Amino acid sequence: MPEADTRSTVSAPISPRRIYVESEFASLHTVVLAQSEMRLPDADTFSPAQLDEEIDIMPADKRLVIRELLGKDHAIAMPARQAQWECERANFQAVLEKHDIEVLRPRLLTQYEKDAGGANGYANAFVRDPWFTVGGHVIEGSLRFPHRRREVLASRNIMKTQVIPAGSTYNALPQPEIMPLEIDDGGPGPFLEGGDVLVHGQHIFVGQSGRASTAQGAEYLRKLLEPAGYTVEVVPLKPNILHLDCAMGMVREGLLVVYEEGVLNGVPESLADWEKIPVSQLEAANLGTNGLPISPTVYITDPFFERIGSEVAKRGIHVEYVDFAISRGFGGAFRCSTQPLWRETP
Repeated sequence: MPEADTRSTVSAPISPRRIYVESEFASLHTVVLAQSEMRLPDADTFSPAQLDEEIDIMPADKRLVIRELLGKDHAIAMPARQAQWECERANFQAVLEKHDIEVLRPRLLTQYEKDAGGANGYANAFVRDPWFTVGGHVIEGSLRFPHRRREVLASRNIMKTQVIPAGSTYNALPQPEIMPLEIDDGGPGPFLEGGDVLVHGQHIFVGQSGRASTAQGAEYLRKLLEPAGYTVEVVPLKPNILHLDCAMGMVREGLLVVYEEGVLNGVPESLADWEKIPVSQLEAANLGTNGLPISPTVYITDPFFERIGSEVAKRGIHVEYVDFAISRGFGGAFRCSTQPLWRETP
């Protein structure tokens, strides 16, 4: 297999760019779109019971594919499926660019980075989790799954050429403690993953199910952002939910798509009077809440969720559909695959 292309896919900016994320649905101007690289851990890096626990949040057909891919690079093991995965991302990029959104891409992993993963494997597929943007703060997170610990490295070219020269701040969480998943018991980490972080102005929601972000991760974010006037609210999730954006998504001001049974204490009080489009457990497991608003009037989802899309459209919002079946098979959809750098009301 040829050596991965390590060249940057973005050039240095002529002048510092605008980096700011106002909310989950403010107009999207600049976004980072993930690559499609994945090698899952070897089967013997988990106990059988732990493996069952980690993948039982996925639909049964997706679990079968995950088991088949343990210890294998997806592109080598399933080349036709890999081509379909890359095509999904290309089609998604075309829709974003049709709406005049600037799309940046992380680089591919080097062979050195792949080798460093060892039996734990590697990932470069869901750019939302390794780092995220809140207001003018760009924050490097800390991921629970060992095969994703180095995923942020593929975005470092964007951080160097786009983020650091800009007028934003850049912070990174401490490295997590090293321990097997079966004894980490959801913490302490600290773990903080972008899929758990939803932005609504100065109010930041952080999901916590025991599978990803932990109390220490949320506390780090609170200490970082509260001096700048932000409120950080932890949202407890049922343990069959990976991230907050797998249970709840803001479509525009006053409108949520939500799997309410997955949110232990109910929808947060500040969002309680919002109109809610209910999502079933099966739809949530397939990533039905993980669509992407690109403005308050345009929303992207998968044709698998035509029912949800139709409900969104009834509220006067234009819905774009992109087939994202392979991406969803790895546990992430449109929000997971993107990292907004500039979202702001005109």
